[in-house]
Amino acid sequence: MYKRLVIIDPVFGFITIPEGLLSKIVQHPLLQRLTRIKQLGLSSVAYPSAQHTRFQHSLGAFHLMSEAINQLKLKGIHISDSECEAVQSAILLHDIGHGPFSHALEHTLIPNINHEELSLALMEKMNKEFNGELTLAIQIFKNQHPKHFLHQLVNGQLDMDRLDYLRRDSFYTGVTEGNIGSARIIKMLNIKDDQLVVESKGIYSIENFLMARRLMYWQVYFHKTSVAYERMLINTLLRARELAHQGVELFASPALHFFLYNNKKNFFDNPKALDYFTQLDDNDLWTSLKVWCNHPDKILSLLSQGMVHRRLFKVEIHTKPITQEQKEELINRASCTLKIAKENAHYLIACDGIEKDMYNPADDSIDILYDNGDTKNIAEASDMLNVSLLSKRVKKYYLCHYRLEEQNINT
Repeated sequence: MYKRLVIIDPVFGFITIPEGLLSKIVQHPLLQRLTRIKQLGLSSVAYPSAQHTRFQHSLGAFHLMSEAINQLKLKGIHISDSECEAVQSAILLHDIGHGPFSHALEHTLIPNINHEELSLALMEKMNKEFNGELTLAIQIFKNQHPKHFLHQLVNGQLDMDRLDYLRRDSFYTGVTEGNIGSARIIKMLNIKDDQLVVESKGIYSIENFLMARRLMYWQVYFHKTSVAYERMLINTLLRARELAHQGVELFASPALHFFLYNNKKNFFDNPKALDYFTQLDDNDLWTSLKVWCNHPDKILSLLSQGMVHRRLFKVEIHTKPITQEQKEELINRASCTLKIAKENAHYLIACDGIEKDMYNPADDSIDILYDNGDTKNIAEASDMLNVSLLSKRVKKYYLCHYRLEEQNINT
């Protein structure tokens, strides 16, 4: 039933999925759900061609994992057939816990639970269905397998997840600075003392990788227009949830209705929660937003119209935290201009502090392997990069607010 699949990918060409377990995973409804979730969430508002999905990314990461395993085997690293299939399964399923719009709504629909925890819960659910066939994959995913380097290939500084999303997101956004040499990095991978290392000939590809990652984060992932759009969506859902808790009946799919009206703090306390989560995708949100455009609640309708018709929050980027006085001034202006209660006007304002480092050696260092067997951290080995600057956490403060000047024109 589960025969070999050959898929054409615009980034890597032909991707072959072997028959059996891997083919079964690809065709499973939980992985197919990722075809309905955008990889870059709402970033298409800034980069219109960024329409690719989490499913495409999972296939790309699987392809790179297959290449990496083959390269390591050629260098004499022992990886059994069962370990090979398990690590490929783990990378296929690593993003299965993403909700609608990928990272945009993480901790909003389901507070205090990240997508990695949900991925693990869904992998364990599938493992019961598959009669234990995913047990080894789950051990690798949780870093409980004796070969630590297999976990690093799934979740580490040079994992196949990062190598795919940088290359793929660069391709679909058109931001060429993110086009890393993934093939060369994979060919330079090796193992030393159960740690993933990079042979010294690949040091320049690693330098490019770190720079590309920095550029992609600030140019694409944290683009101010995308941030504003995401904050609008978050505020829209927070307003919808408040109305739901007040007993206002809102249009929503059964799955979205569950998360709007359910008051339980612990997601896993409700046996139905995980099943409802697997029914959610981007379509649930867009359908509700279109209906909410005409809702009698002014806040909900304004925000929904902004989402559907691309009337974005105005964005200001600051180097220092937004003061309470600045927020109060915008709240008062919105309340007076739109004739809404001051206690509700905060939904039209959003402050976000975003910080990111491109390389954290304390987390999982990138080590360069020399011909004599010695290794050096990339921070010491690189003669071009100031890796200490890449390791520094950069923080920017975003002030997003409803465009009141447009409201004045319309009125």
